[in-house]
Amino acid sequence: MGQVTSDPVALTPFALAEAKAYLHITRDDDDAVLIGHLRSAAMLCEQFIGQALLIRPHRETLAVARAWQGLAAAPVTAITAVHGIAADGTSFALASDAFGIDLSADGEGRVRVLHPGSASRIDVQYLAGMAADWGDLAEPLRQGIIRLAAHVHLARDQGDAAPPAMVSALWRPWRRVRL
Repeated sequence: MGQVTSDPVALTPFALAEAKAYLHITRDDDDAVLIGHLRSAAMLCEQFIGQALLIRPHRETLAVARAWQGLAAAPVTAITAVHGIAADGTSFALASDAFGIDLSADGEGRVRVLHPGSASRIDVQYLAGMAADWGDLAEPLRQGIIRLAAHVHLARDQGDAAPPAMVSALWRPWRRVRL
């Protein structure tokens, strides 16, 4: 797997409202801090389950290979572009017959290069994520994120407090482990 970049999870006002309701917060004083906790919790959730939560663009740089190479983020909903990268760093469009793409039913995305031309690496642009927006995420995933963000918010002045075991219990059914 190569280098992967993506935008952070875009949290909706609904996510903030859920967290504030869970914490019984009615004022807006801590909104910015709480949004930061929610973003961190969402990132930790993605790392734990091995999947992107919300559908968003990803970009991955891979070595040129004739064999199928799996994309790091999942579930992949679309591979939108494959560009070649020459040794000097210049990028160019690969012809549609120069590469192959594959999307499996379980959300794995794969790509291979059949005719690289002058490319030594490829830049793959794709969309990956489990849901279109916060409200479409499975309830246990959302509740785990809310509970972790709330835990961090409440423990922010107490030093090193371990996260509640309930969080990993809520996320575990969605965990994908790669070997």
